[in-house]
Amino acid sequence: MKSAIQAFMKRPTTWVGIITAFMFQIIFAVIWMTGYNGVTDRVDQLRIAVVNEDTAMGQQIAANLAEKLPFDIVQSASLEEARADLNEREIQMVLHISASFSEQVGKPGEQADLHYYLNESNPALIKSMMSSVASQITAEVNRTAVTMGIQKTLTGMQMPDDQAASTAPLLAERVKGVVESSNVVEGMNNQMVPMMLVLASYVGAMIMGMNLEQSSMATAASVSKWRRFGTRAIINVVSSVLVSLVGAALLVALGGQLDHGFLYLWGFQCLFLLTFMFVSQMFLFLFGMAGMLFNIMLLSAQLVSSGAIVPRELLSNFYTGLGEWLPATYAVDGTMNILFGGPGVSSDAGMLVAIALAAIAVSAIAVFAKGRQAVRQPQVAIASQRKDK
Repeated sequence: MKSAIQAFMKRPTTWVGIITAFMFQIIFAVIWMTGYNGVTDRVDQLRIAVVNEDTAMGQQIAANLAEKLPFDIVQSASLEEARADLNEREIQMVLHISASFSEQVGKPGEQADLHYYLNESNPALIKSMMSSVASQITAEVNRTAVTMGIQKTLTGMQMPDDQAASTAPLLAERVKGVVESSNVVEGMNNQMVPMMLVLASYVGAMIMGMNLEQSSMATAASVSKWRRFGTRAIINVVSSVLVSLVGAALLVALGGQLDHGFLYLWGFQCLFLLTFMFVSQMFLFLFGMAGMLFNIMLLSAQLVSSGAIVPRELLSNFYTGLGEWLPATYAVDGTMNILFGGPGVSSDAGMLVAIALAAIAVSAIAVFAKGRQAVRQPQVAIASQRKDK
């Protein structure tokens, strides 16, 4: 056994494996602890749109919400406009105060409704937070704004102040919240699909790229650099089509939610998987097998910054900005639109194409540069031999 251990430890690949295990721990710990630090302190980045059609009490309610809630409260001109922004994920919730709110809350035996609109095609944390906020807003309206508004209304109706003050608390529980969700997600298994697809696709692309790099090194003596470059590109394209077909088919076969058609999902998954392949192999073209270290860093950074787990609005400016340059952000956004519903994937697809083309260009430059370097070395050696003679 001792000789076997010594034989293993003499192999460089053994040390590479051990170091890789260490690097996974270090990289994920650093990126995740810094990426998610202070998330709960940035809830003021979440936006709630208030559509107020009630002239009697609506303004006072909106003002109280802006003062007491730790969110970015914005006014929207119409419910249609607010819901369009909600579908685009520009805002996280819509509060609608109808024109008859004050009238309904003032009538004995009736309840007034506060309507809340949520878009579930978001990270699960958004739905949880906004549902809690809706309950908080309803309670706040019941506790403060409604009581004050009813007292003012009763006083305006020539009711004595003392009678109005005693009657108002009896009406303070006459408001209820009605939550309406769009792009409803059917179960936690479906909610986690965008993250699963990104994780499986990028890890698969990393491992595939590592093996292609080894194959490229093994065939370097018999195949030119540009033929190897072209061959890897062809393998990437063909593999992305076939692998994404299997992934999309399994997702549908296992009961996955699908708001758009199967071909839509297959095509988009093929695109972001192909982008992952070119991006992960770009580091291998630049740094050889050492490029896997950058791929580990990129995997961790993309899981944090893509919005698959925590809404990007709650991340620091650094990780929010970083996510705009990484393909997983657009893969998650487009996948949510296809699976659950949303504004479409044209902009996300465009960004993925741009990132893939940039990765191909950088890889080609690396191949060209390495080729020139390899040519210069023999020339230098020949020149030195001539001088020795």
